[in-house]
Amino acid sequence: MGITYTLAVDIGASSGRHILGSVQDGKIVLEEVYRFENGYTEKNGHFCWDFDRLFAEILNGMKRCGELGKTPVSMGIDTWGVDFVLLDENGKVLGDTVAYRDSRTAGMDEEVARLISPEELYARTGIQKQSYNTIYQLMAVKKEHPDYLEKAQRLLMTPEYFHYLLTGKAVNEYTMATTTQLVNAKARTWDLELLEKLGYPARIFGELNLPGTKVGSLKPEIAKQVGYSCDVVLPGTHDTASAVLAVPKTEENAMYISSGTWSLIGVERMEPDCSEKSRRLNFANEGGYGYRFRYLKNIMGLWMIQSVRREFKAQGTQYSFDDLCDLAIKADDFPSRVDVADDCFLAPKSMIEEVKDFCARTGQRVPVNNEELMACIYRSLADGYRKAVREMEDVVGIPVPCIHIVGGGSKDWYLNELTARATGKTVYAGPSEATALGNILAQMIAAGQYSTITEARRAVADSFAVKKISAEAN
Repeated sequence: MGITYTLAVDIGASSGRHILGSVQDGKIVLEEVYRFENGYTEKNGHFCWDFDRLFAEILNGMKRCGELGKTPVSMGIDTWGVDFVLLDENGKVLGDTVAYRDSRTAGMDEEVARLISPEELYARTGIQKQSYNTIYQLMAVKKEHPDYLEKAQRLLMTPEYFHYLLTGKAVNEYTMATTTQLVNAKARTWDLELLEKLGYPARIFGELNLPGTKVGSLKPEIAKQVGYSCDVVLPGTHDTASAVLAVPKTEENAMYISSGTWSLIGVERMEPDCSEKSRRLNFANEGGYGYRFRYLKNIMGLWMIQSVRREFKAQGTQYSFDDLCDLAIKADDFPSRVDVADDCFLAPKSMIEEVKDFCARTGQRVPVNNEELMACIYRSLADGYRKAVREMEDVVGIPVPCIHIVGGGSKDWYLNELTARATGKTVYAGPSEATALGNILAQMIAAGQYSTITEARRAVADSFAVKKISAEAN
């Protein structure tokens, strides 16, 4: 009997990859078969994604599977959250595909607050206030292009739109929908009263489906292009929902950090916490697999390090990520820290200058060389983790026994060590491809290869090496 393959298309803000998953000799095996670049560009005065190019890359990677003779039985796409398209009656996109880092949402929180107080909004949705959330992006559309909302017949989040292009089926998915700040946390569906208050047409919001739901099969013309047909099955289409599904945790109340461009730090819970205390601490109750909640805080992650590395390259110096760690270690005692949650680091023209400016305007020593700059960033990220852990323990009311770091950032050994040192917690690092793995697990559970989430997570623990970093050893 041949090997059964499942395909995860995992697209992040800077790159995307096609990863095949299979079970061989009782172990989960992952194989990256295609990788491509992503990033936003400026168009009509806004930062925009090139969704046409991204979809072409999705098809290229699917073709590659066929060329390798490893045709998947199913596939699913996950991406970052909050971004969306509006489709007209003919299924065409209205306007540009604007990226969440765009400044169009400036002041939109005040516009929303005129219609619903921040306290009531959180009590309904339980979602962390972020300036780029879909609720504020839609308000920007309403102000700048009200005709788009009048013409729109459907809202699809980024991966849902790609699923639509593949199958012709417009299907909304629960975990991604919760990132919009428009889902009622307790009812676990769109908050129709909230939509009415905001003036967003209810007709554009479709039924919410859980990970594991079959969207449909590839359209005949798509199947012809890629060389085969397969089912499209919903993973947790929000990348963090997929990543958390792949956390091989066994300890009660263990924390996770899904570490990539962003750091999502939290615990898994069965009920939301929409209390005022939780709102003040700015925690989110994002949807997870099987109606679990990812109770988390979204803070700046490797974005700062990635941005500085790009600037160094533009200045003529090519550093590897290990090189950047070495720079930071050389200035290990540099005292200045920045607030990694500050919006000034969201999309600065120069991350290097923004870090220096933050230090200057807060009365701290300004980094004068690359070593001090990297030490400041690394230590600030670890301090951000420490603060989030302390707040989590306070609001949950019980101590966190350990932290599981998954995603690409789990390979950053220096940040892992700093995290263990700053938090005083044992850190378990890996697997690094958690998002793609969680995407694949949702499809495998739907296909009956694993019967429960517990069984799937046990398989993860048995299949992938996880490094233990003791706080005492640091």
